[in-house]
Amino acid sequence: MAFVLLLGGGGFAAWKLEWFSGNGAPVSFGKAPASAAPEAGGPSPQAPSASPAPTGDPDVLLPAGPKSDFKQTAKLDDGTIIAKTRLAGAKSGFEGDVWVWTPKEYNEARYEKSAFPVLIALPGGNGFPTNYWADRSLGLQKAISDGVQAGTSLPFIVIMPVLNPDSKYYYDGADIPGQPKMGTWIAEDVPAFTKANFRTYKSRDGWAFMGSSSGAFVGMKTVLQYPDRFKAVIASGGEIVPDSPLWKGHQAEMDANNPEKLAKKLIDGNGPEVYINFQVGTKETGKERMTTFQQQYGKGPVKMTIRDIQNGEHNGWHYVRGMKEGSLEWISKVLKGPQPQAG
Repeated sequence: MAFVLLLGGGGFAAWKLEWFSGNGAPVSFGKAPASAAPEAGGPSPQAPSASPAPTGDPDVLLPAGPKSDFKQTAKLDDGTIIAKTRLAGAKSGFEGDVWVWTPKEYNEARYEKSAFPVLIALPGGNGFPTNYWADRSLGLQKAISDGVQAGTSLPFIVIMPVLNPDSKYYYDGADIPGQPKMGTWIAEDVPAFTKANFRTYKSRDGWAFMGSSSGAFVGMKTVLQYPDRFKAVIASGGEIVPDSPLWKGHQAEMDANNPEKLAKKLIDGNGPEVYINFQVGTKETGKERMTTFQQQYGKGPVKMTIRDIQNGEHNGWHYVRGMKEGSLEWISKVLKGPQPQAG
């Protein structure tokens, strides 16, 4: 709100009030088929398990629940919704907020039997108690929608969890001994939640990360750590090695979360292939460490590119601009898109 107030005068009026219309209202993603409607007076279904059966592609995974309760937090100009839910991680034991967005194609009849690729978007900064990618003003969701229309982006489901359990420390998206299991939260609980609520792909071909700053590190680290589950990452302005002060006394565990060691392990084991696209603004620092990492580990199964964002600084707006200028198209080429029904 602060930047709106700074506009002064009629600035606030320029901010579309439609952005807030319906905020707090329950949201349901995906159109349920008529056969799934409850009988009059009967209970509502608790899991979206009655989705149309997939045809042809054994990689399609239909949502089997448990269904989460979503509440709208923002509305985009194309009518799509960003919504929030509370997730109690079954494996990590951590409970936190998750925001979600689906493109308009997700509700179209031609795609009702298709899975959609998932982009897990991780924030920088504290990464708690919010995820700034859920703020429509950054333009991430619109960039994807515009890219779909232009033929340069897949219509991603965007999942936006909190990154840290508090705002006191940075946890490197890892299971640091004696701390909340944020590595398990990101790599297992958040994907399991996504599969429970949305039509997704079983294979890693439909799963990727994007993130900025500390979120970029976690996204890259997780792809390198679990290449059987995730295929690609757009990592913007991030670090290369773990640096949480909470690692003190836990060198072995820290090494197990070090992208340098993880990349070497992939190279030595000859795969599977993973795809890393660094983004860095020409007005920020960090390119040197990205270049060094690429020179040392960008070989064999570790496919790596660096995108310069001209006049770009260390912020989400400029990283979204980089995505629009090419990174969305790059990641869309290595992932699997939805398949419309014939006819």
